[in-house]
Amino acid sequence: MKLLHYKHSNHLRLGVKVEEGIIDVTSASQAFGLAAPQTIEEAMAGGEETAAQLVALIKSALDETNRSCILEESKLSFAPVVVNPQKIICVGLNYRKHAEETKAEIPTSPILFNKFVNALSAHGDFVELPDTSDEVDYEAELAIIIGKKAKNIEEADALDYVFGYSCANDLSARNLQRRTSQWMLGKSCDGFAPIGPYLVTADEVPSPDQLSISCSVNGIQKQHSNTADMIFSCREIISYISKHMTLVPGDIILTGTPEGVVIGYPRDERVYLQSGDSVTVQIEKLGELTVTMSKAN
Repeated sequence: MKLLHYKHSNHLRLGVKVEEGIIDVTSASQAFGLAAPQTIEEAMAGGEETAAQLVALIKSALDETNRSCILEESKLSFAPVVVNPQKIICVGLNYRKHAEETKAEIPTSPILFNKFVNALSAHGDFVELPDTSDEVDYEAELAIIIGKKAKNIEEADALDYVFGYSCANDLSARNLQRRTSQWMLGKSCDGFAPIGPYLVTADEVPSPDQLSISCSVNGIQKQHSNTADMIFSCREIISYISKHMTLVPGDIILTGTPEGVVIGYPRDERVYLQSGDSVTVQIEKLGELTVTMSKAN
C-alpha cells in the first residue's frame, strides 16, 4: 500500500493512494461503517489487523458507485509520512561514487548523524533557506521507516522490522556542516528533512537495495544512481544501528545520497540552491518528492 498524511481543516488525515486518486480513510470508514486506523502511526501499531482493515476499506471504496471519498491528489496539502518520530538517523557517505566525488575515504562502518523533528517537511512544502547559509545542497535519499522495536538484531532479520520506505531529501547547509567536526548544525535547519509523498509498505519493495534514485533541480537532473551503489545495505544499516540504540516504530533512517551533489563539483562550478528552486527526488516504486526553496519573510 501507498499511505500518506494530508492536512484537512488543520487536522491530519490518513490517505491511501490508488489508481483512481487518494482514498480519504476517515470519510470512507464512516461511510462504510468500517474500522480503520486514522494515522500511519496507528497503522504501524495495529500490525496485520490494521493492514486487513485498510484492504477492506480500499475494496469498499473502489466498489462503491459514488466515490466521494476518493480525492484528487493535486488538491491535497501533504504532511510528512511520519510526523513525530523518536529518532531521525542519517548515514553519511554511504554511496561509493559520492564518497569518491568528495574525495573522502570509503567508510569501514556507517557514519551516523542526526536530524530532529523541526527538520521534517512534506511534499509540496516551501523550505526556507537559512539566513546563515548560502551553500544549501540537495541530497536524494531512500528513507527507511521502522515498524517494530528492534534491538540487537542480525542482518538476516533486519528487513522484517521495516514498515515501509519513502523518498527523502537530506538538505544540507555545507558551510554550517563543516564549521565543526559534528555535522548536525548544517543538517537540522527547519524543514531540512522533506519526506514523502507516500510511505510505501515493505511488501511492495522486496529489494530496497536495487532501486533507481535521482534528483532534479528546476527539471534538470543532478543525481542519477541506484541504491545498489550503497556501501552499507539497508540490512547492514538497520542491524548496525540496533546494536547501539533501540529502534522503535516510526523511527526514520536516511540511507545516504549518491553522487551529483553540489559540493562534489569543482569549487568554481558549484551552484547552490536559491530561492524559487524546485527540487524533486524520485525513487523507483516510491514516487516523487518535490519541495520549493524560499527565503524567510
